[in-house]
Amino acid sequence: MSASGGTRAIVAALSANLAIAVAKFVAFLFSGSSSMLAESVHSLADSGNQGLLLLGGKKAQREATPQHPFGYGRERYIYAFLVSIVLFSVGGMFAVYEGYEKIKHPHAIEAWYWPVGVLVFAIIAEGFSFRTAIKESNVTRGQLSWKEFIRRAKAPELPVVLLEDFGALIGLVLALAGVGIAVVTGDGIWDGIGTLCIGILLILIALILAAETKSLLLGESAGVDEVEKIKAAIVDGDTVTSVIHMRTLHLGPEELLVAAKIAVQHDDTAEEVATAIDAAESRIREAVPIARVIYLEPDIFSAAEAAAGPDPRATPGGRG
Repeated sequence: MSASGGTRAIVAALSANLAIAVAKFVAFLFSGSSSMLAESVHSLADSGNQGLLLLGGKKAQREATPQHPFGYGRERYIYAFLVSIVLFSVGGMFAVYEGYEKIKHPHAIEAWYWPVGVLVFAIIAEGFSFRTAIKESNVTRGQLSWKEFIRRAKAPELPVVLLEDFGALIGLVLALAGVGIAVVTGDGIWDGIGTLCIGILLILIALILAAETKSLLLGESAGVDEVEKIKAAIVDGDTVTSVIHMRTLHLGPEELLVAAKIAVQHDDTAEEVATAIDAAESRIREAVPIARVIYLEPDIFSAAEAAAGPDPRATPGGRG
């Protein structure tokens, strides 16, 4: 995912959520609807989340230092994880609490046209934000399903905005249903039920985001296609005869570390091996441009050890 694509989606979501948060809070003041209060807090939390994503993207652009030699690319993962915490605590738990209180102490909704009008406006604004996120995601999604895209994406911004906007749209529908039924029946408990459903929805989305960003924080390898491209780029069929084993790791969404043990001929000179390694690194960067940090270790291939099978604790096919 391009950083610019993610930024456009974040800015669109931030603009929509700030306007919606103000409108929802005004509707709450006039109507007393707990759904509107929960939704205004939800939109405010989402605005803060988008601010965190923008801050993470800015910090990730810092140059590497001696203390952090691989740079700050993972800052984007850290701030995406913070988003899931904020969504869970500020958005989800507040809505659950507010819904419980409204169910326990229901009261009729006043000036019902305020929340209904604001909810319709919010659905339109969130729909615009969601459309922008979908459009930017389609640039890099390729043939992946939406579920696969969210699970495999190495850049966290678009999956976060997609899930937030999707949750917001569902939440708005739930709020509209709760307010509508409360107005028709005259029973404010339905407003509380709608609020409670919004809280549960936000908690579920926050848990999904936390699980996905936790995986990125722990360190994910390159995708299957990228791994195959790198392996093919390493081997030249002359000096480098095969890849004994290889590990890849995302240092950030757009920065990949490649470490591989490669097989060379036993009678190659040090100069020939060094030249072959330099050439292999150039081919890797051409095939997979995000491969920024590359370490290639030459070794003499051992057919006997290769036949023993891969062992993550050792160096399969190598002699050391």
